[in-house]
Formats: sequence, C-alpha cells, structure tokens
Amino acid sequence: MTDFDTPTPESNPRDAEYLAMLQDYYADWKSIPSYASLCEVFGIASKSWVKAILDRLGKAGFIERTPDGMWIPTSQFFARPLAESSVQAGMPMSVTATQGKYFVIDELLIETPSLTTIIPVKGDSMIDAGIHDGDLAVVEKRLSANVGDIVVAIVDNEFTLKTLAKEGRKFILCPANPAYPVIRPNETLEIFGVLVGLIRKYRK
Repeated sequence: MTDFDTPTPESNPRDAEYLAMLQDYYADWKSIPSYASLCEVFGIASKSWVKAILDRLGKAGFIERTPDGMWIPTSQFFARPLAESSVQAGMPMSVTATQGKYFVIDELLIETPSLTTIIPVKGDSMIDAGIHDGDLAVVEKRLSANVGDIVVAIVDNEFTLKTLAKEGRKFILCPANPAYPVIRPNETLEIFGVLVGLIRKYRK
C-alpha cells in the first residue's frame, strides 16, 4: 500500500486529505461523483486537478475504473488505520501513532465471503457472552459445529443464537442469561452457522 503520509514521485502530500474527503462523501452517498462535484468536495477549481488526484488514488489502489470508465472503490478504499499498540482497559498508557498500518474490517471478520451472512440479534438471552440486543452477528454458514461454539441453530423450525453443548448423547443449546432456559429440542436441531464475529455500534 502506498503511504500517503510520505510524499512519493507518484503522490502528493495532500492526497491523504483528498482520500479522506472522498471516503466521507462515499459514506454518505455510496458513489464517487463527477469531476465537477468533486471540485466542490475538494475545494479546488480545476477538473484536471481532480482527474490527477483520482488517477493517483487509482494508481495507489484505492479506486479503480469500471469498463464504462466510472470510478469505484476497491477493498483498500475501506481500509482503516490500525494502532501499533493495544489500548489499556486498566491503567493509562502512552499514546502510539496510528500512521503506516491499515486494515480492512472485512478481512478481520470474514474469512469466506460466500459463506458469511450478517444477522441482527434480537433479545438478551446471550448477554453474559457479551452479545447484546441490536448487535450484528457475523455468521459463517456451516452444517456442523463443535461443542462450545456459539451457533445459529434451527430448532423445531425456529432460528436461535445459543452456545452448542452436549447433555449425554444429545445436543442442547445453552443461553448466556440465567433468565432463559436451556433449549432441549423436541424434534430436530440443525446448525445454520457459527458465530465468527460481532459488530456493535455505540454511536446512535
């Protein structure tokens, strides 16, 4: 990945700012606008400057052209800064710059895109496992799972998110909230998928 914080013969010191503006615009409108519109977004007057900026961002791998000439984002466009050190949940620690390292959230949560689905969580039966009402469960579709996995299961024709456990020779589904009972299927228990990640938005 080209480091836009360090000018190179192919880039411009302000390209990081232009990329950030373009990312913010795309977050609102889900498209990369015309050169004329980008003049306003970037605060510059020349369409040729805009073209040069997009060409550099394209060369750096953040955007690419479709067969009909439209600019679209690549996966690198959605990469976010990754801090060089973790954050303390206890005593404070010194601040570390985030420059130089980036990652795409999809690459962290999703190993097999074709088998992965996002399912909204409803209810608080798994709250002691850190899964809250309104969270988004990242689920990899599988026909089987291991004891201890948090799974989306189909029990008697209903979906539920629980921990897979075994009681004797039978599989059961355990909640992570004492207010809810263990589910012992009357008829069938089918695994839809295994929880591989969780997304929670704190800002309303």
